[in-house]
Amino acid sequence: MGWYGPLVAMKALTSTRGVTIYAVAERAGVSIATVSRALRDPGLVAEATRARVEAAVAELNFMPSRLGRSLAEGRHAANGIVFPDLIGPYYAEVLLGYEEAAADLGRSVLILGTRGRADPTAQVLDLAGRVDGLVVMGQTVADDVVAAIAASGPPVVLLARPPVAGADTVTAENEAAGAELARHLLGHGYRRFAFLGDPAGSPDVAGRYAGIAGALADAGVRPPAPLRCAFDVTAGHEAAVTLLKRRTRPQAVICANDEVALGVQEACADYGLDIPTDLALTGWDDVMTARFVGLTTVRQPMRDLGATAARWLHDRIKERTESAETGPARTKVLPTQLVVRRSCGPHDPD
Repeated sequence: MGWYGPLVAMKALTSTRGVTIYAVAERAGVSIATVSRALRDPGLVAEATRARVEAAVAELNFMPSRLGRSLAEGRHAANGIVFPDLIGPYYAEVLLGYEEAAADLGRSVLILGTRGRADPTAQVLDLAGRVDGLVVMGQTVADDVVAAIAASGPPVVLLARPPVAGADTVTAENEAAGAELARHLLGHGYRRFAFLGDPAGSPDVAGRYAGIAGALADAGVRPPAPLRCAFDVTAGHEAAVTLLKRRTRPQAVICANDEVALGVQEACADYGLDIPTDLALTGWDDVMTARFVGLTTVRQPMRDLGATAARWLHDRIKERTESAETGPARTKVLPTQLVVRRSCGPHDPD
């Protein structure tokens, strides 16, 4: 908290009438933790002790602030969420879902984006020390860091990454949807494919590529090696230019997300190519722009991902407050949906 930490804590522990919880504890002859328990859950405190606390509260006209209660109980009334990046509609939608659910549960939110951070691990550990619970999205820090926080720090919920011991995990379905998308494109007669995205940089993208590659292989079509790129419009445009300069162009380009697909669409316009006549195109996420440009994609429950993480984290925080025992780690996979639009071509007749 720095040199000013004790001053901030003391101020926060002051009631709205200027009386501190320390004064109540001193008057009642108990610890501040006992005062907090007596006010929050009287059933946890012996009757005689509770009576002394109540008498001290009445005598001093004490009215605890919410932040004061949180600090006295070792809580902060705030949750943290760690993103690999804060740019792009996907992250914005997940964050909206998270913040809306957290607000409904009376929690504030501290947000950390690790992109460009010199030492993201240190930043995440610092955040973990200032919140009651932490959501970690994607491959922002190593598994051993997550496991260490979950074991000795606040509860942890993982978003869009494989499970780690001691942490709950919320993901969206990727592999089966990727296979469904590939089979749909095969049904149009396409046999030359390109995949734009980096499976090594995202567990979600790795699952998508695995499903696509498996379905193509099952159909006797050689899966394309991924053309690795970042997950934004500019990267999609640059990767598409590389593709379009090849002697033999793919018939269908499958993109790791909608932003990459929009970059491909821009590059096709630059080269005078029509989608889907000259090139079929698909994305992933179903961001709002995808709907306006007629992009075939896979719809993710982006807001529900964030909201589920917020609710699960709240459950874990409450569980730790009320009992020394915690339940086993949970995993939830939210469904995705293939959304067919004009960018992949008309349906071929059976």
